[in-house]
Amino acid sequence: MILVAKRSSYRRYVQEGRDRHAYALIKAGHASVKSWVPAHREHMRTLEQVERVLESAGASVVIRHGAYNQFETKGAALVVTVGGDGTLLGASHNVGSTPVLGINSDARHSVGFFCAGHRENAERLLSRALDGTLHGVALTRMRVTANGNLVSQRVLNEALFSHLSPAATSRYLLRLGRIHEEHRSSGFWIGPAAGSTAAQRSAGGKILPFGSRKLQLVVREPYVPVGMRYRLLRIFVPEGAKLVAVSKMVDGCLFLDGPYQRLTVQLADQISFEASDEPLNLLGLRRRQRKRD
Repeated sequence: MILVAKRSSYRRYVQEGRDRHAYALIKAGHASVKSWVPAHREHMRTLEQVERVLESAGASVVIRHGAYNQFETKGAALVVTVGGDGTLLGASHNVGSTPVLGINSDARHSVGFFCAGHRENAERLLSRALDGTLHGVALTRMRVTANGNLVSQRVLNEALFSHLSPAATSRYLLRLGRIHEEHRSSGFWIGPAAGSTAAQRSAGGKILPFGSRKLQLVVREPYVPVGMRYRLLRIFVPEGAKLVAVSKMVDGCLFLDGPYQRLTVQLADQISFEASDEPLNLLGLRRRQRKRD
């Protein structure tokens, strides 16, 4: 099995980066870094407990530090992430059909919506995951292509399409079936059901049930001229359909599941979004009853 552990801010900037400014702020008790040390300690306690449980179970474990490092899951029966949702999202891009169990290493300082585990129940969930009795949900992911070339078929949360500068207007063409529109906005979010409780919801979207195969498009701060009406602002992309965006920007950008995976988008580039045929098998979660679409 593969164990993916996050690198805490304290580890990255102080222990590894030897950042003198960060160290001075911690020493002075500055509010901007006040949580770094306690969050690191909580994370390490949870990680050490997970490692003890796996060692006691006799599991053969490969440890990867850093969620966005690439790894191969061939031959692995299970992937366990220790961190928060960011760790699970980063690791999920390396995972095909292998089941994933998320352990939130510090619920006070990290978001763990996708993480069924925490330090108190980690031993029980890991034991069930290892013996195959821990069930979960199959979460739809999104397939993204650029100019006909596959970018990813494992986007779990969302894609953000926008100008490279957040202060600039995003200009693009959208096509869904027979509907064609030209937009000016702050960009748009699009993603599957798993991401509908995050950025899409904050931007005015709706929450989809876990089992939905639809994608949701939410345009951010659209410019709508007086007398104009747009149809592709907050809509669902049906299963089997494809949303296509054509860039009218020289300096566009596409972000996938956060800031770490990005693609430069140039003038006339064509980006398409559709439901992937490769869901994520996430253990420990149930098909929560959410607001219907």
